[in-house]
Amino acid sequence: MRALVQRVTQARVEVAGRTTGAIERGLLILVCAMAGDTTTEADKLAARIAKLRIFRDAEEKMNLSLRDIGGQALVVSQFTLAADTSRGNRPGFSSAAPPAEGERLYLHFSDALRREGIAVENGEFGADMAVSLVNDGPVTIWLDTADRA
Repeated sequence: MRALVQRVTQARVEVAGRTTGAIERGLLILVCAMAGDTTTEADKLAARIAKLRIFRDAEEKMNLSLRDIGGQALVVSQFTLAADTSRGNRPGFSSAAPPAEGERLYLHFSDALRREGIAVENGEFGADMAVSLVNDGPVTIWLDTADRA
């Protein structure tokens, strides 16, 4: 699974003018299930993000995790993280999980974060979403479970 994690002071996702999720201090997590991913990757990614030390401590060092600060997560499905731009000008997305599997893993990932003790809000899988955020730092981190053995 792939995720783009942004440290935020607030974030919101809307579908057709209706707010489906909103958070205060925490992480906006854009997530994409890749072909062949399983719940194991979703669980590992959720655990890693819950423990990722990217929030400032009293000495202004990035030393605290989402769990440490009692922060929230806004999880948004983002199949375009699977973009293959190696040929031509139009990205290909064939490495993304098929939609039904992608949705199942997206929901499993959100539940796995909840099991890590994180308050989670969600976007709407497959919808045309408007995402707004205030990036804190800015801090933006790319994670891919395929990068870790």
